[in-house]
Formats: sequence, C-alpha cells, structure tokens
Amino acid sequence: MRLDRWFKVHFPGLGFGPLQKLLRSGQVRVDGGRVKSDTRVQPGQVVRVPPLDVDAKSKNTPIAGHDLKHGGDYELLQRMVLHEDDKVIVLNKPAGLAVQGGSGVTRNIDKMLEAWTSPKGEKPRLVHRLDRDTSGVLVIARTRGAAQKLTAAFRERDTKKTYWSLVRGVPRKHEDKISTWLVKEATADGDRMRVAKHGEDGADHAISYYRVLETAAQNLAWLEMEPYTGRTHQLRVHALHIGHPIIGDPKYFIEDPNWDVPGGIQKRLHLHARKIDIPHPSGGRLRVSAPLPPHMVQTWNLLGLDLASQEREDDE
Repeated sequence: MRLDRWFKVHFPGLGFGPLQKLLRSGQVRVDGGRVKSDTRVQPGQVVRVPPLDVDAKSKNTPIAGHDLKHGGDYELLQRMVLHEDDKVIVLNKPAGLAVQGGSGVTRNIDKMLEAWTSPKGEKPRLVHRLDRDTSGVLVIARTRGAAQKLTAAFRERDTKKTYWSLVRGVPRKHEDKISTWLVKEATADGDRMRVAKHGEDGADHAISYYRVLETAAQNLAWLEMEPYTGRTHQLRVHALHIGHPIIGDPKYFIEDPNWDVPGGIQKRLHLHARKIDIPHPSGGRLRVSAPLPPHMVQTWNLLGLDLASQEREDDE
C-alpha cells in the first residue's frame, strides 16, 4: 500500500498538505528512513508517526467562538498546532483571538502560552504578531536561543510571509508593488494607520507586493499579498490605498454607495496569513502553510473560487 493511502486509512483527519510537511521534515519515517508519499509500505514495517498528529481528527479543526471563550488554554493551543519541533512551534491563529494583551482583550496567545511552560520553567516566546482579526500562521519560539534567531530573521527580512485576502473590485494591474510611507494617528475609534508624505514626522516606509489569484465577476478579487516590511496594518492600508479595500475590514473598508457586499458573506476581515518561509534555528528553512478560517472558506465556496487547486499548488 502507498504510504499516503496508509495514512488515509489510519489517520483520516490528516490532510494531504500536513502529511507532505511531515514527510518533507522527516517527522514520518519507515523503518527509520525518510520516505515520500508514494513509498510503498509492506507488512511488518514500522511507520513512525509523530505524537503531535496521533489525534489527527481533532487537531486543526476550526475553533469556534464558544471554544475560544470557554476552552482550556492547553487544549486550544494544541488544536492550533501546524508544526512542532524542539525549537519552533507554528500555530494557525483563529480570527478574533489577540496575540498580546491590551484594552478590552480578555484572552491572548501570549498569556495562553504559559500553559506550555517547560519543566525547566521556560515559557514559549512570541517572535512576531498578527492583528487580532487576521487569522493564520504564527511562529512561536520554544527557547530563548531560538527566539533570538527567529527575531533576527524577521528583523533582517530573511522571511517570506504570504497572505490571502479578498478585496472589493479587481486591481487594474494583476501584479504590482505598493510603496508608501505610513504613520499612526489617533482617532475616535482607536489608533489607525494612514498613508503619509515622505519625511512626515513618525512616518515609516512600507513596501508590499500583490498578485491576483482569481476574480469573481469582476466584482471581487482574491489576492496573494506579501509584506516586505512589517508595519502595523500594512496590507490593510495598502489595499485601501490602491482602491481595493479588504472585505470585512472594520477599520479600513470604506463603503461605496455603488457597491454592495454580496449576500452570504460575513462582515469579518478576509485576511489570512497563509504561508511562512523562515530560517530554522537549527539550520535549513521551515515552510508552513495554514488552511483558511471557516468564514473565508464559506465565502470562497459562495463565490465558486477554486481553493483546492491553489492549495495543491502551494503544497507542491
């Protein structure tokens, strides 16, 4: 039997993409050796499966609002795990869960990580952040040394972060670079970023790249977005700047009297940290991708966007 078929039988909840990642990273082995999905396994051979994915059916299942409020920290974190080794953990953060504490924040990842404190008393550390309403890939360092290396990789821009978004309208250029200056300003609804003039006090340079993956009746566009810099709300402000704000963005989506959000689409931010490519503290590179959150899957299905093909392309 092919190994991927063996996993389908024994771990039906483990998707094709996650299995490929386990194989590529050498976490799955047959008789101690590295293998591929088309390797044929024989009776009597020993298949090593990392304990991380033994309960494959419950892992990586969408985390609903009720669970976020009432679930235990340890259990919720386990359900978010996309990758885990002795130096790095990668989570799929649900939309609506804050990464760090702040005003009005009752629960956040940073506080939850105390549930994973090691026997030596070392708590896993954040090395970057995502907006509260943005879902997707979040990298956590297990140790102080790993945190220093990962933080340096983000600071030196030796990382590649890829986001998926849904925006109003279709950009005239299907692939482009966005380069502006951004500055934070206080508003009645809290801090907000805006495009600033070069040299304006407090302004930072911000560069993003985007390409159109698919469109829905020239009314909406599915964008792949990559922030070269890491400014607050950068992709959200840049989407607005080119005239195509992200659907459901509570801060930057400006209503257009000639345009209505199609029925059935939830008014939640349609921005997801899809993939990250980062140097692993032990050497080599770590590449992890996260499945879309339920509200975006619902929208993609409603619009007939070809999610499966794009996910397969990502996993190749």
